Amino acid sequence: QVQLVESGGGLVQAGGSLRLSCAASGFTISNYAMGWFRQAPGKEREFVATISRRGDNSYYAEFVKGRFTISRHNVKSTVYLQMNSLKPEDTAVYYCAASNTYPTIVTKMYDYWGQGTQVTVSS
Repeated sequence: QVQLVESGGGLVQAGGSLRLSCAASGFTISNYAMGWFRQAPGKEREFVATISRRGDNSYYAEFVKGRFTISRHNVKSTVYLQMNSLKPEDTAVYYCAASNTYPTIVTKMYDYWGQGTQVTVSS
């Protein structure tokens, strides 16, 4: 019954903010690095951010540095993505994922994936 459920997506104007949440169940989240990825229509799935098991290290795609922040609360089995200064280019389906290796940008290293949540940024 491994499950990752994203929430918090929606429609926002350019320059606005959203906070995405990913609730994990069926496995011990503290044993996994967690990541966020996104996929826009007609484009490949791309790495957004990842965070280590204890939350002491995080890494970001260049295009979101300074705007997005990944965090986690292992007791709550939840990972977050705070998105500020949103741009229309950020419009995509956002997925959270769990890796039993280490924080990585490599999609194949992630074992579990959520169903995704739509983020739409209007201009």
